[in-house]
Amino acid sequence: MTDAATAERWERRIHLGAHPLLYPMIRGLGSLRPVVKLPGLGVLVSEAGLVREVLMDQLKFVKNGPSGSGALWTPVVGPKALVNMDGEDHKKLRQRLGDLFTPRSVAGIVEPAASAFESRITTELNAGRSVDVVECVKDLAGGVISKLLGVPDDAPGRLPNKELFNLGSSISSLVRLGRPSLTARQIAKGRSAVGILAGPARAAYRESDPGTFPGRLRELGMTEEEAMGIISAFVMVGTETLVSFLPRLVALLSDSGRIEELASDRSAVPATINEALRFTVPSPMMIRDAVAPGVIGGTEIRAGDRILLSTVHAAKSLRGFDPAEAMPPQARQLWFGAGAHFCIGMPLAMAEINAALDVLLDRYVQQPWTISSRRVSRGVLIPGYKSLEVANA
Repeated sequence: MTDAATAERWERRIHLGAHPLLYPMIRGLGSLRPVVKLPGLGVLVSEAGLVREVLMDQLKFVKNGPSGSGALWTPVVGPKALVNMDGEDHKKLRQRLGDLFTPRSVAGIVEPAASAFESRITTELNAGRSVDVVECVKDLAGGVISKLLGVPDDAPGRLPNKELFNLGSSISSLVRLGRPSLTARQIAKGRSAVGILAGPARAAYRESDPGTFPGRLRELGMTEEEAMGIISAFVMVGTETLVSFLPRLVALLSDSGRIEELASDRSAVPATINEALRFTVPSPMMIRDAVAPGVIGGTEIRAGDRILLSTVHAAKSLRGFDPAEAMPPQARQLWFGAGAHFCIGMPLAMAEINAALDVLLDRYVQQPWTISSRRVSRGVLIPGYKSLEVANA
């Protein structure tokens, strides 16, 4: 049976698999009060309008404070990787990078990986075998990483897409909500992965080929180290959330019984993806540091307070999954952030999502498929499926 309740149950299983204690606590506290002080952790903000208010105030709430998410990455990727910058320097760098993420630019990055994704899905299902969407999305993400690194497909010793994904994932997995900084061992692990990823990117940078992402960064006047930091940041920030979201989107459409209608009428695809992002919240928590005293939702905040923005409760508490309903203004694209730090890689992520969904919908029109088995991931930072296999219906 496929219905909204089934979709709700699986989403809850995914969150509980990742955070069996923390998820119920955050959702429970968010239901009681929009702002709660948690000793030893920080100030939990759970209402969508207040989350947006904090994200929009870059003067009072910064990403690069001592316990903010940006500061975690500086020892790993260097001080100028965009994700760990604030203020005027961040604004100027973001403006310089803007042209790299136009629809035309990201299409060139995504198309080869999307073609390989389609080939794998088609080959397995045509042979009558089930295919694991999670593994396919990891390959898709790895293919995009290879393009960001400027690695030619026929390069000697080129790492397989899955290994490229695993390297990116190994860096992002170092983060934990209760971990305000990384240990020396974790920093060394992150730097090692960055070093492997940066090898081919350095070669592409030095060749100054404007057809590669590193070559474009050089054209923009980035030093080699700045370019490596930016590339590493994009690799580590985007991989886990994409691999979390896409299989959950597939499951959500199947469980809710909307897949057939969407396959036959693509006009609802944009609204459906947007609603699925709100409902799944692939970035369930964002962190900022207060650098000045103030007030959030009637609660006094001191300079130095760690601000935990519960996007997962802020978005999920608004309603169940319903693409036909208009998006509440306070939640609009909240999973990509807001204000100065709104995700610059959003066009790239959306291009990957749309390309993969198009493949699966096209296949459904030719031969309907169904979910044959699934397992949720356990003890991970970003909730998701460990495997999600589809097979011909």
